[in-house]
Amino acid sequence: MKNIKYLLLSSILVVFTACSEDEYDYNPTPEPLPELTAGSADFTTYVSVGNSLTSGFTDNALFIAGQKSSFPNILAQKFALVGGGDFTLPLMNDNVGGFLFGGNANPSFGPRLYLDLTTTPRPTPTPLPAMSTTEVFGPTLGPKNNMGIPGAKSYHLLFDGYGNPINLATATANPYFIRMASTPSATVLGDAMSQSPTFFSLWIGNNDVLGYALTGGDGTNPITPLDGPQGVGFAQTYGAIVATLTSAGAQGVVANIPSVTTIPHFTTVPYNPVPLDAATATALNQGYAQYNGGLQLALNALNGTGLFTAAEVAKRTINFSAGPANALVIIDETLTDLGAINPAFAGIPKYRQATEDDLFVLPLSSLIPQGYGTQIPLADKWVLLPSEQAEIATATTAFNNVISTTASQAGLAFVDANALLNQLSNGGVSTGDFILRSNLVQGGAFGLDGVHPTSRGYALIANMFMRAIDTTYGSNFEASGNFADAGNYPTNYGKEFR
Repeated sequence: MKNIKYLLLSSILVVFTACSEDEYDYNPTPEPLPELTAGSADFTTYVSVGNSLTSGFTDNALFIAGQKSSFPNILAQKFALVGGGDFTLPLMNDNVGGFLFGGNANPSFGPRLYLDLTTTPRPTPTPLPAMSTTEVFGPTLGPKNNMGIPGAKSYHLLFDGYGNPINLATATANPYFIRMASTPSATVLGDAMSQSPTFFSLWIGNNDVLGYALTGGDGTNPITPLDGPQGVGFAQTYGAIVATLTSAGAQGVVANIPSVTTIPHFTTVPYNPVPLDAATATALNQGYAQYNGGLQLALNALNGTGLFTAAEVAKRTINFSAGPANALVIIDETLTDLGAINPAFAGIPKYRQATEDDLFVLPLSSLIPQGYGTQIPLADKWVLLPSEQAEIATATTAFNNVISTTASQAGLAFVDANALLNQLSNGGVSTGDFILRSNLVQGGAFGLDGVHPTSRGYALIANMFMRAIDTTYGSNFEASGNFADAGNYPTNYGKEFR
């Protein structure tokens, strides 16, 4: 009986041990990943078409390291593993960025930004103290596989003369295309097609709304109209671009337009960033006393007409107080034009203090200490009003409908860049060992200009493009472990990096 008990106990232990080994195997053999395949995609000749987001623009400039970390260059490296050919870039001459025009610097095309850690009270994005060595009027590079042209809008891809230096005088040429246009009368789309692509990426349309946003909706850079002939209206233009790119049987992937008002260029400067002591607040209030008094006079004169209300007076009255969070003063063109009602009130401007519904452009941050937004009311170019944000949202939705419909009809892969940006703005996106978010500097996804991704951000975008290609063409970049490793791509470039 004793032996039977021992045998039974031994059997139980053996079974328990076996179960334990199955359940708690701390060193399992990893499942082998499948071999990479292109599926039905033909990557023999890949050409990317787009704007700054395609070129690798980051930190407010185009420079070699950024170009090499552009999402198309990352894609091309992966495509090369399954039959993709060489992928050429219109490389700048240095890692400074910017241009020389006949040997002269141009402030509109200055060097890249770096994060100056010596400034107080916080590090500041600062232009690199260096001169570009890239000459716009140097030898023409000719068309390259990466046809990303910073600043290009949709209709610019069809414009003959966009690479003609003569047209710089009328702002109808682009220095980035001047460097690589096959002829002065070439078009971006024509030079892309001259390379006979078997596969393309198209990410265009951002600047068709972004230009309006970057200028605060002041009207100097209007939103591209939805309707109109190709070369004018977005819908016809985008359709023509896709029809041309696919005309010889090329496959491709397209991306839609992110909601530009959620990028850090518009979300970093708060509406109430002004700290004041009691004496300064009193002085500012005295400066606006005449304006506030004029509002009361207008209300008294127009009382009962419904043309000017006490609620609008309250909205427009300027008041500062001692404390850390005073709101900026802005000029709001949507406010009632009192002079149009009664010429006696023509001298009363359209001032109000900002609310959390207003968005401010990033360059304003360096001007606030100089009195902008306090002594100097902010002009339209510094702020996006709610009405202007609504215009941008309406256009973005309409353009994205065109993009998704066109992609579907042409059988192209589709990247929802708008959804990606929303994820970055709401909790972040995990990639490898990192979580990327949209906030400036610390978030890791956006460069110092607050508009363009970091190199790490571009790696994330490349992965999203590969995922879309997998879905449409049956490739397996993701399943085979061939996504870009975010850890191989930096989030910033220092002052000494040249």
